[in-house]
Amino acid sequence: MGTTDSTPARPHTAHGPADGEEWPAVADALNRRMAARRIGQQELADVSGVSVSTVRAIQRGATHRRVQNATLTALCRALDWPDDHLLRVLLAEPPADAPTTAELTAQILAAVLRIESHVEAIARHFTPA
Repeated sequence: MGTTDSTPARPHTAHGPADGEEWPAVADALNRRMAARRIGQQELADVSGVSVSTVRAIQRGATHRRVQNATLTALCRALDWPDDHLLRVLLAEPPADAPTTAELTAQILAAVLRIESHVEAIARHFTPA
């Protein structure tokens, strides 16, 4: 049976990462943000209060021990992300403020209608009266 949006994510285990956790995605998100912010491991560790070795392990996506949610939250805060951003990446959940399918469909339709209006105006400009 498949999962639905209302199905809670599997909890973290006390001994290590749980199945379904996307540590490579967390590593990618963290590395991209650090590069964009031009912040190194030591500075991130200092600002977040997370050890350099933990930052390094998360950057590599190779966490053989459990990383506390509070650690991910501290990194998020240090990088000006919402507190749950890395946890959502880890669990492959959409961002809290992600638009719904209906909202995306409405935005796309509105954009297409705007484009259509512009194309019609251009066509009128080049069509002899």
